[in-house]
Amino acid sequence: MKLALLSDLHANRHALQACLADARAHSASQYAFLGDLVGYGGEPGAVLETVMEMAQQGAWVIRGNHDDAALAPLANSDRADHAGAAWSATQLTGPQREFLAGLPLTHRHDFMLLVHASADRPERWTYVEDAQRAADSLDFAGDASHVFGGHVHEQRLFFQGLVGKTMPFEPTPGVPVPVPRHRRWLATVGSVGQPRDGRNEAMYALFDTESLTLTFLRVPYDHAAAARAIRAAGLPEPHAARLALGR
Repeated sequence: MKLALLSDLHANRHALQACLADARAHSASQYAFLGDLVGYGGEPGAVLETVMEMAQQGAWVIRGNHDDAALAPLANSDRADHAGAAWSATQLTGPQREFLAGLPLTHRHDFMLLVHASADRPERWTYVEDAQRAADSLDFAGDASHVFGGHVHEQRLFFQGLVGKTMPFEPTPGVPVPVPRHRRWLATVGSVGQPRDGRNEAMYALFDTESLTLTFLRVPYDHAAAARAIRAAGLPEPHAARLALGR
């Protein structure tokens, strides 16, 4: 199985379409969406329709913090992300709200665990940004040897050796990384819709369960069009401007 792992779509239709096209070109046979389908971006409805259709075809989908925020936005907040959540809430149809509300926080398949943030109390939305946080997540992942998540908007990889110490590994986009099952692995697959590492290409990852290789991928997309959609929606300007900067 070639599993396409996509997280933090953030209502960016253009980035999502580009990543899906790239995944199909890489012969992906299964798709997983790791939360934050909405928030920040200007096309939540279109993104949700795509994900919902793919879920009907067998894609795995879990819930992120921005999905929760769109279902219950905070009133009278001047924070930009809260403003985006409040606007997103007005764009959701009844079936879309029902879909988001029904999403689980985690999904297990064979030796894999999918989670938006950390397996250590996933409802707290902890950022897995370093080896200690990765170790905490792996400690709560049960017998899963491979944990895949998002939330941090960057592509990172950690592993545990035989002595149990968790260490980072610096992946190179486009280069398959062997991730054998005699070690435990945690990857944050980056953000489809809002990269934050100084590059504006969309991010996702491809996991080959037969060869046990993980490939982090970057995909150019029309970020200017995505920014125009944000501005047309009347959302905060920083949400649009940051797409070109990748920050």
